Amino acid sequence: MSFNELLQPEIQHYLWEHEHADETKLLLKQKVFLGVSTRLLAEQLKGRRKAKEKLPTFYKTKNIIYPPQLNLEQSSSERTAKFKSQIVKGNHLIDLTGGFGIDSYFFSKTFQRIDYVEPNPELLETVESNFTALGTNNVAFHQQRAEDFLKTVNGADVIYIDPSRRSGTTKIVKLADCTPDIIQLQSEILKKSSQLLIKVSPLLDIQMGLRELHNVTDVYVISVNNECKEVLFLCGRISAEPVVHSVNLLSDESTQVFDFNFSHEREAEPSFSAPQTYLYEPNASILKGGAFKSIATAFSVMKISTNTHLYTSEQLITDFPGRVFKIDTFLKPDAHSIGDHLPDRKANIISRNYPLTPDQLKKKMKLMDGGENFILAFSGQKEKYVILAKRIK
Repeated sequence: MSFNELLQPEIQHYLWEHEHADETKLLLKQKVFLGVSTRLLAEQLKGRRKAKEKLPTFYKTKNIIYPPQLNLEQSSSERTAKFKSQIVKGNHLIDLTGGFGIDSYFFSKTFQRIDYVEPNPELLETVESNFTALGTNNVAFHQQRAEDFLKTVNGADVIYIDPSRRSGTTKIVKLADCTPDIIQLQSEILKKSSQLLIKVSPLLDIQMGLRELHNVTDVYVISVNNECKEVLFLCGRISAEPVVHSVNLLSDESTQVFDFNFSHEREAEPSFSAPQTYLYEPNASILKGGAFKSIATAFSVMKISTNTHLYTSEQLITDFPGRVFKIDTFLKPDAHSIGDHLPDRKANIISRNYPLTPDQLKKKMKLMDGGENFILAFSGQKEKYVILAKRIK
């Protein structure tokens, strides 16, 4: 990658003015445009479009260079990186797996000194150039493997690591199969830092992670607009039962947070009920965290059944952290019975612990996706239900 070429004013002007250009047509027309490889220009155009939603600060900044798509896909989003920068404190943080530098950049806003570590020289050069464009000057860059850099470290307040979750094209969900091997490194890291923050795949089983790691004090399950994006393990030097923080970052800049621990979850005794006036579905972070009973007792709602993670109440619980529906009527899962209730035959279908998938229900009931109505199909303690409802939150 030629940084001098990409940072030319005419190239940057082209990228900003032609953000929505079809890069496929550009690649077919010619190999070089304005003295720069069209392959490289196409990569930058795709990067800018991706950054518009994922990394708005970078998107709005002049002279930002984007890496290959894989590095951009694997990077944290701006929302999750900002959140991470708020849960650990200190003066000195080491990012052992720098990547595209999104986490390092936002950590640099709350720490006086950042060490960014990345073995890929081209990626490191990209990040160093971008940090100059962003006006960030408290980050030191080290082209080294995490394991090698760690040997040179005397100490830090926090060490952060985001192990690679890919082997070739296969996604990895076990910590022991990630690179660097955090299971082997964690003891050495905690000799040099009082806090170790680990980002892992949202597919990772949390209980498995707790068995593999030691001295975990906090687990953060982070969703953005109800889509689970990452799981964080915060480790310290003292052993204690970890607190699980289920965090849902919403588009209106508000945040839903529900905290619990597993001993309380085991001991919680929710009440059960058939569907009442309102139905509740916890957000993705609560479901991923496993607070199936704790959420019921905390908000005084009834659980539909042991294995159906939907909840109900007669009175509206306005601050429930998740989706809330008001039941309209009970239905039979067939095309004839639904005609009177949905003349346009449009609905959003949700299936939870029910024998048929949404697509199968849609086919059986002869429905199309869309509209303001919801059909929820689920199993209760003694029978199965199909209901028509409207979402109120």
